[in-house]
Amino acid sequence: MPPPHEHWLRLAARLMPHTDAYIDGAFTPAASGATLPSHNPATGDLLAEVAACGPTDIDAAVRAARRAFDAGAWSRAKPAERKTVLLHLADLIDEHREELALLDSLDMGRLVSDTYDIDVPFAASLFRWYGEALDKLYGEIAPTGIGDLALVDRVPLGVIGAVVPWNFPLDLATWKLAPALAAGNSVVLKPAEQSPLSALRLAELAAEAGLPDGVLNVVPGYGDPAGKALGLHPDVDSVAFTGSTEVGKLFLRYAAESNLKQVWPECGGKSPNLVFADADLNAAAEAACAGIFANQGEVCSANSRLLVAREIHEELLARVVATAKDYAPGDPLDPASRMGALVDEAHTQRVLDYIDIGRREARLVCGGSRIDGAGCFVEPTVFDDVPPEARIAREEIFGPVLCVTPFDSEDDAIALANDSGYGLAASVWTSDLSRSLRVSRALRVGTVSVNTVDALSAQTPFGGFGQSGYGRDLSLHALEKYTGRKTTWIKH
Repeated sequence: MPPPHEHWLRLAARLMPHTDAYIDGAFTPAASGATLPSHNPATGDLLAEVAACGPTDIDAAVRAARRAFDAGAWSRAKPAERKTVLLHLADLIDEHREELALLDSLDMGRLVSDTYDIDVPFAASLFRWYGEALDKLYGEIAPTGIGDLALVDRVPLGVIGAVVPWNFPLDLATWKLAPALAAGNSVVLKPAEQSPLSALRLAELAAEAGLPDGVLNVVPGYGDPAGKALGLHPDVDSVAFTGSTEVGKLFLRYAAESNLKQVWPECGGKSPNLVFADADLNAAAEAACAGIFANQGEVCSANSRLLVAREIHEELLARVVATAKDYAPGDPLDPASRMGALVDEAHTQRVLDYIDIGRREARLVCGGSRIDGAGCFVEPTVFDDVPPEARIAREEIFGPVLCVTPFDSEDDAIALANDSGYGLAASVWTSDLSRSLRVSRALRVGTVSVNTVDALSAQTPFGGFGQSGYGRDLSLHALEKYTGRKTTWIKH
């Protein structure tokens, strides 16, 4: 259980976050002296003025990362040595759980009960998981003829650029950092300009854990110029990106215009949630709301399309609307709140614009308004009878907006679900095991959650198809993308 509201308010009053970039083991202001504001979206208050890094800072960070990689203190360290550091870092994340949870909640409006109970513990567990995994990976001996020995090793790529979004600042940074560092790479991390504070603190904790200078660098800044400079840099070997499909395409272009670096995009989604007539309707309604209203709908894999068998459409809709009303937004620092604030004013207006579009395309049955007063709060919103060609059914809103569409058959449900440029995730609700397997196999998505929503773990890969990108985070598969296969052929 998280501490009470008053405890968080006291901690917030005396919080002093780092605001400079972290390059080569030291905090340093942007070379230009420029800063960017970090606001609390729940109140509009200014939290800090953070270094707004540009190409000069990116170049300094990449050069530091390359020096560290070439020096070999980390890249050529024994697996057991890297393991010790990552396990120590996991312990430090646990020790600073309240501080890290507070930083993310204040920075982007996520409920502190979720950052405290879910995000920080998961970040620590990932460093622990990859730390434990890295000394259990073996190379290969290829089958060859007599007198030949072919060894196939996995070697670190070198300098990794990691670009992460604002919706889960600490966790999504960890999704990139833990496997990249475990594999022996150096990393230049660019957090989103809306939420840089926890990444800067994480870099300091990594140094305390024993990570050598230059191995992890954090350069806050705007996408253009900082992210662009990282994508174009000729000495970056790979970019791991999570964010919008539009920006993911930019990084592919940057790679083509520079050194053909590997790019691993994990982009947007418009995930369907299919509910068949034999499902547990109470559980399905609860999960449907959790799948779109958790984190204010600011989740790439949010179940934003609810596809319902026509014979249970009205009954399930009534349960969803009743449950949605329990998600009234409130102070993110109050553990009693069910939804927090959207990340900033610009994104709030974007979500409200989509709600206005939805009023013309479908039937509004719940919510649809901004909460009066200070802060970026929008009601949980449900549209019914949403045509599959509607913009709100096809475009990623990234907010607490649920689109409900009835279907008439299993084939109809699958066709509706797959009628999307995205392919990140889906959910299926049924008590028929054969149907669950049949439908899951027919859905063109990276993860299907059956009788639950948005299932993930350190053990399973996360990523999608189509315009959701082809990057994969989590699991041992994530280690593969941060390494390259190297063959050593010996004639004897």
